[in-house]
Amino acid sequence: MRWLIGACGGLLLAGCSGTVFRRQPPQPGRTTLTSPLIVLPAQRVGNFVLVESKWDRHGPYRFLIDTGSSVTLVTPALARRYPGRATSPAEEPPVRVRGAEGSVVELPRGSLRRLELGAARFEDVEVLLYDCAAISAHLGVAVDGVLGFPLFRETLLTLDYPGSRVVLQPVGNSTPLAGAVISVDDARKTPLVRVRLGERTLMALIDSGSDATFSLNPIGANPRYAYGPVPGATVGTIAGDRRQTVGRLAEDLVLGEQHFTEPIVDLTDELSTIGGGMLRHFTLTFDQANDRVVLYRDGRGPIVSPPQRSAGVSFSKTPAYWRVAGVVPKSPAEATGIEPGDLVIKINREAVGKWDLRRYEQLVETAGEVVFTFLQGNREREKRVRVFDLVP
Repeated sequence: MRWLIGACGGLLLAGCSGTVFRRQPPQPGRTTLTSPLIVLPAQRVGNFVLVESKWDRHGPYRFLIDTGSSVTLVTPALARRYPGRATSPAEEPPVRVRGAEGSVVELPRGSLRRLELGAARFEDVEVLLYDCAAISAHLGVAVDGVLGFPLFRETLLTLDYPGSRVVLQPVGNSTPLAGAVISVDDARKTPLVRVRLGERTLMALIDSGSDATFSLNPIGANPRYAYGPVPGATVGTIAGDRRQTVGRLAEDLVLGEQHFTEPIVDLTDELSTIGGGMLRHFTLTFDQANDRVVLYRDGRGPIVSPPQRSAGVSFSKTPAYWRVAGVVPKSPAEATGIEPGDLVIKINREAVGKWDLRRYEQLVETAGEVVFTFLQGNREREKRVRVFDLVP
């Protein structure tokens, strides 16, 4: 069960829409920080970072921070509450977003008059409109928007994964930052950094909107594998579902001074990305004014990826049922006859409404089997599914 929100941003940067490729990413009209240090408690759901803010009687609002996205997405309801400058459809045509399987969706453009995160205020923010219902259902919390990387251009943005907090500071803050300084791409103001795979160097996007550990484009990298690659879960993106192909590398990945021993990777034909599964070990400060990111971790020992366990089933979620989106080939789940489209209403005999993402992932990480209750017509049917190591 993984959702790759950052896939949208990566596609936009890669030019799935010619218009977006030729333009600089949108910038906030004005950013005001009324405090030199703004600390926002963050909620970690899976490997995602969410912040909550309340600046009117309608809040609180929850936002996912996605450094891999070149745009900010907000719900139509939020955009209607704080409408920005009016434009005609001819002036601002929808953005076409193409998924990995070729599906295309169009997201309308809009403008948000204001958006506040604690003592930070962003005004006249260019946005795309997306209802966030699928993201909210997957994470188990209501999400009002996805904040893209350009929104924070006038700030120092710190994602403190271990401390479960987000810190905003003014650009030009003279306080020295602890950690290793890594240069980033300065052409389109995106967090593209160099990583080393064995003896080879490649570019990768720091993508907090992805739940994966490391998504690797193997073209030109010629990776060696200790296991796999094998078909994995079906993951959701804004433009549709795609099936993962996952494996464990037979060589180390190096980011700055940090070593990842034979990490698990998700193969992609898009840009290679460093996802939340890897970022969760660090505190990262993004300094867009100086084209750098500062990476800090309490400890320098190598990081080892544990086995990736799976129940062999991927879902699209609603409060009432979870619909099977995909089944891992040759898995115990496939052997029980589970098929895409089947409806699960209970997990371990509890209604699916009581299972959020965190609780379900903890179950898969620790349990030997999962009992799914399927709705077949007017009847319920239980199936016991063995949990296995998809990638040892």
